[in-house]
Amino acid sequence: MIDLHEILDRMNLDQKINYDRIMQKMVKNWQQNEQRPKILLHACCAPCGTYTLEYLTQYADVTIYYANSNVHPRDEYKRREYVIQKFVHEFNENTGNNVKFIPAPYEPQNYLAAVRGLEEEPEGGERCRACFDYRLDTVAQKAVELGDYDYFGSSLTISPHKNSQVINEVGIDIQKVYATKYLPSDFKKNGGYQRSVQMCREYDIYRQCYCGCVFAAKAQGVDLSAIRKEAKAFMEGKDAQKEFADIQFNIE
Repeated sequence: MIDLHEILDRMNLDQKINYDRIMQKMVKNWQQNEQRPKILLHACCAPCGTYTLEYLTQYADVTIYYANSNVHPRDEYKRREYVIQKFVHEFNENTGNNVKFIPAPYEPQNYLAAVRGLEEEPEGGERCRACFDYRLDTVAQKAVELGDYDYFGSSLTISPHKNSQVINEVGIDIQKVYATKYLPSDFKKNGGYQRSVQMCREYDIYRQCYCGCVFAAKAQGVDLSAIRKEAKAFMEGKDAQKEFADIQFNIE
């Protein structure tokens, strides 16, 4: 499988890097070599997974890794986890794909440790970079642990509210530590974000009003008590493992 550095090393790095173009070159290489890689893809929510899966599944086999211990409160974390599983299940039914899903344990204490000292940083600042690093590191670790993935990556770059340059820089740095390859991306490009909004309507997907962390929620004036109450009510009577058993990842 091609490594992104095979492309980066031939580029002028004094200018802003177009990570979407790099991904397109990697996809072209897969097609030329008749390869269909396996990707462990971090996804924070169903909206971010929409167009990202629609695009990637044309060229690769994808497993979603829901690893987002930054999300607060726990009830909201469980609601987003349920909603993305429902979307993956319906996406597979509608498209004939076989996307799998792996839930990570909810460990907010690890997230808080990762951003300690950055609590007062503005949204989009160093706290967000530390959060990206924490989550992408978790995905890379899981890809190595499972040992069956050619790339790890994230759907975060589909959001116009997230800095794709920073996300990709973090992913590239993490690749240096683990025996796995990072998949660069900027999924918002080429109408990706607009398509994600359209797919949310098509699949009737819940779209959250804040990224997930308690610090951003407070800065935006989000009523976390109301969020907790709504999420808890939403999850009553729901059991994702039973309802979406077809997408659960099993180690053989």
